[in-house]
Amino acid sequence: MTELAYALDTFYFLVCGALVMWMAAGFSMLEAGLVRSKNTAEILTKNISLFAIACTMYLLVGYYLMYSSGAGGVIPSLGFLLGGENTVEAVTAGGDGAPYYSARADFFFQVVFVATAMSIVSGAVAERMKLWAFLVFSVIMTGFIYPVSGYWTWGGGWLAEVGFSDYAGSGIVHMAGAAAALAGVLVLGPRKGKYGKNGAIYAIPGANMPLATLGTFVLWLGWFGFNGGSELKVSDVASANNMAQVLVNTNAAAAGGVIAALILAKVWFRKADLTMALNGAIAGLVSITADPLSPSALGATLIGGFGGLLVVASIVTLDKLKLDDPVGAISAHGVVGIWGVLAVPLSNSSANFGAQLIGIFGIFTWVFVASLIVWLIIKAAMGVRVSEEEEYEGVDLAECGLEAYPEFNVTKK
Repeated sequence: MTELAYALDTFYFLVCGALVMWMAAGFSMLEAGLVRSKNTAEILTKNISLFAIACTMYLLVGYYLMYSSGAGGVIPSLGFLLGGENTVEAVTAGGDGAPYYSARADFFFQVVFVATAMSIVSGAVAERMKLWAFLVFSVIMTGFIYPVSGYWTWGGGWLAEVGFSDYAGSGIVHMAGAAAALAGVLVLGPRKGKYGKNGAIYAIPGANMPLATLGTFVLWLGWFGFNGGSELKVSDVASANNMAQVLVNTNAAAAGGVIAALILAKVWFRKADLTMALNGAIAGLVSITADPLSPSALGATLIGGFGGLLVVASIVTLDKLKLDDPVGAISAHGVVGIWGVLAVPLSNSSANFGAQLIGIFGIFTWVFVASLIVWLIIKAAMGVRVSEEEEYEGVDLAECGLEAYPEFNVTKK
């Protein structure tokens, strides 16, 4: 029975990891739909490249940093690669200390999380950042910055000791990615033509709303693995019931986010804004990720609904502050990620607001400051922004030498 449970939990973990990996496709499609057609190939290149970099850096150093250091610490131990797999003897021995899924399955599940955090940065700096500057930052973010705060929390470091609670990563993954994105946006500056004199804000519509909508549905699907896999096992009745509750709540929160964002957009802008509805879905998902188990399904709907309201207000506010985020990533993952972490004690009696606030401050400060330093070093060494002419022509040609939609520019002879 022990071996069967081990096999089942390992298989479940791997399948959930594969679902989370599919979120990379969702981010790619969402971002490609929300940027202008002249920047599509470059953002797709960023998304597939950052995923490959995240997998490699986390394999080389990130996973060791995050999970091989002492309890309660601040500075993780430096080491490399994954270590050994669980032995048959260790598994069949049973008892409380026996592993209940493969160590390689754990790595596979964790590595797609770090790629998700990096994907958040991609959309926020779209349409004006140099491709190679972004990829250099990806190396540092996925290999070092994210694993350090990951060690503080899921790795058993000091934030875990103070009682910080984040079931699947509203703060650890989503807010962290948004903090890195915010630092990049501050260094980079807004797109040309986005803001005018006297506080004028000019909309820059995306090129492909069907693609953006498809990307959101793919993310919605992948989130079932993101949250469901964070239960960590499924081979006993309690865990199986927990996973079912997690998936129900994840779905309910996403639905609540869409409805709330759509209603607020209609009231505020007099239009049913599709982009706000899409960000509402993501906001609902981010909201519930910190604890998709404790609330009732109705409670999860309300938590996601508040996230949907928050993301609309945040997108408008950041625009007024001239923080140009083409896809709303900082709002949907950062501002709403903070809300998700703070919402945990509302239904989980083992969590408290003090520890949650400490966790928010610790993770955000570390990731933002470290990212800002890295962005500034990259800016000094190689520059972070394409030229004004390249931005006008589109970064597809400047950075990739091709266009995603070449037929748009074909002229008849």
